[in-house]
Amino acid sequence: MKLTDLIPDLLKTAQQAGAAILDVYNSDDFGVEHKKDDSPLTKADKAANKIICEGLKKLPLLYPIISEENKQADYRERKNWHRCWLIDPLDGTKEFIKRNGDFTVNIALVEKGQVVLGVVGIPFFDEKYWAVKGAGAFKIKNGEQTQIHVAQFQKSDKGLNILASRSHLNEETRNFISKFDEPVLVARGSALKFLLVATGEAHIYPRLAPTMEWDTGAAQIVLEEAGGKVLVHETGMPLRYNRKDLLNPHFVAWGGVT
Repeated sequence: MKLTDLIPDLLKTAQQAGAAILDVYNSDDFGVEHKKDDSPLTKADKAANKIICEGLKKLPLLYPIISEENKQADYRERKNWHRCWLIDPLDGTKEFIKRNGDFTVNIALVEKGQVVLGVVGIPFFDEKYWAVKGAGAFKIKNGEQTQIHVAQFQKSDKGLNILASRSHLNEETRNFISKFDEPVLVARGSALKFLLVATGEAHIYPRLAPTMEWDTGAAQIVLEEAGGKVLVHETGMPLRYNRKDLLNPHFVAWGGVT
């Protein structure tokens, strides 16, 4: 079975998770709790996680699941996994609580440390993105599917669109942005930032602040298959997955830089 054969079922699962998220989004009670790291958890996170995990277990290819909302397997077990699912049922919970629409559903398949498939849903805008390694990246809007591509640019170009998190614009990020010629700062939340680079609407997304693997995996493969890259800031090497520490190093997502 080809990985592309899994896409229709994964898109359906992402759609169902998105519908559950919007049910909570449009209600009066988000049921907000706080996890040990003080990050928020809502009814929507839990409902979407249940739908996605159940959906993955119905697929013809079964793999272990790493989810933000599940208890994590010990690395001594995880390091032996050839393939595993990596999911964030609601990426951008803070944006969700603020009701600004900038939240996503992220589903990725990791193989030997590299993401080989990704589906990202944007429930509020009713958009979905998907990619499989070697098969291109695609956007689905209003029932129409189109292939997407990054914008081509040089670092010396004036007025590049550089993305920053709504919640994490620190001094290191400001210093990085200041090196460009009259950059235009674009503030968005969640995995949407990768997608804007993937569609050519933005050029660079520096993330010089903490993220977890489930925040980035699905959108990374979409960007890579659209012609971009996601590189560790210190080493210039591609961001890897199912590592011992699921906390990502700082990275920069690039469009078609030449």
